[in-house]
Amino acid sequence: MLSWVPQQRSSSILNFHSDKTSSSSLSAFSSQSFLPTGPHRKSTSRKNYKPVVINCVLAKVKKPQSPTPENLIKESHKYFDEVIITVRAGDGGHGAVLSLPNQKGPSSKPKGKIEKEKERRKGLYKRDFDGSLILPVGGHGGNVVIYADESKDTLLEFHQQNRYNAKRGGNVDAMGVLSSQLRNGFASPTLRIPVPLGTVVKLKRGKLLADLARHGDEVVVARGGQGGISLLEMQEHQKKKMMSLTTNIMRDDSDKALVFGQAGEEVSLQLILRVVADVGLVGLPNAGKSTLLAAITMAKPDIADYPFTTLMPNLGRLNGDPSLGPGQFSSEATLADLPGLIEGAHLGKGLGRNFLRHLRRTRLLVHVVDAAAEDPVRDYRTVKDELRMYNPDYLERPYIVVLNKIDVPKAMERLPNLTEEISRIGIDKASLPLVIDGDQTDVPEGEKKVKEIEEYPRPFAVVGVSVLKGIRINEMLKEIRAALLSCRDGIGSN
Repeated sequence: MLSWVPQQRSSSILNFHSDKTSSSSLSAFSSQSFLPTGPHRKSTSRKNYKPVVINCVLAKVKKPQSPTPENLIKESHKYFDEVIITVRAGDGGHGAVLSLPNQKGPSSKPKGKIEKEKERRKGLYKRDFDGSLILPVGGHGGNVVIYADESKDTLLEFHQQNRYNAKRGGNVDAMGVLSSQLRNGFASPTLRIPVPLGTVVKLKRGKLLADLARHGDEVVVARGGQGGISLLEMQEHQKKKMMSLTTNIMRDDSDKALVFGQAGEEVSLQLILRVVADVGLVGLPNAGKSTLLAAITMAKPDIADYPFTTLMPNLGRLNGDPSLGPGQFSSEATLADLPGLIEGAHLGKGLGRNFLRHLRRTRLLVHVVDAAAEDPVRDYRTVKDELRMYNPDYLERPYIVVLNKIDVPKAMERLPNLTEEISRIGIDKASLPLVIDGDQTDVPEGEKKVKEIEEYPRPFAVVGVSVLKGIRINEMLKEIRAALLSCRDGIGSN
């Protein structure tokens, strides 16, 4: 026969050590929960059991602080393309509890013809097509709409005001008596919030609501509440007769809840800006991307001889090909100059690589390489490697390599060798393996082969230019327009 014997020398059931900075404590364990049940409880009930207090530290997640106005000016590149805002639609207006007018009440003085006509018009209640009474309702609360506006550039203003409230609907203006002069509560106007082109609207939890890529695109993010209805309050003997005219008869006090308008929706949204551009300029710092953008478009980016001059994407409009005649306007394109990439950008070095999201909408990439650098081929591989680690699909897109600064004698001497060596990196588009639908569906995500740079397509063209001196600019523009035309025709596009 087994028996349970308590440990007499133990001063505590559990023994935990923690420092004095613990922020919370659990209540002591009850000694009765450790006592046995059955016939042996009587022999052990006299033993002393001491409670134990367990101290533990609760980790608190720090909420990110909203940027100050000074930070928005000094470090605008950190906040211009992403923000979290809260919007609330308007509540619905309230209805009213109405009573029928007392038409049989004693008159204090005789009424003339005009007064009788006024009373007759007041008795003409609004009716539906089936003869039922139309009672006034509260106004609808205002919706919240986010729409794309081409006059907006960044999301910085939303860091200063991150909460937007639409107006509530109007109440029924009633004095408690049903008459033909009652009107519905006014409907609140829609609150419209403009955002830049290319803004992606998501719920804070991650659900995609809309991608506003074109001017005028809009999405309703919060709907206003419905207005409350009006109820007729009357005596019991009148209800049966009025039920044939309307169902809005108040039966008891619980029906008064129908008079109040509904609350509007309130949501937290994440706005992410992805620049709308046809061509993306990428490269190391000081490769000449901003100079190239200023040379072939009307854009005026900041240009200096120190790295990371460009902190935010700059946009410029490239004119169409004049040789196409009237079709030149359809060949226009938008260029985006992105901040410089360095080796280790995926680890947060330099400006990081978060701005590479702005390449998602581009159809063509232009790799700008400093041909006068110590090792231009290594610089070219560094940029491609950073693009591959961020999004391998970027390397599947058509791209052109621009070897800049060939006005330097050293760069001009090795230009043929650089052109040949860079052109050999990669494989032809036609030699890529044919992927049949469903071939990769059975392959787990972790077992998919990571391709090397040599396994991606070769550049569409390699052109040596000097943007500063204006050397071979027209040849570069010809290659860019030809690559865009091939993308539009479906040749070389993924």
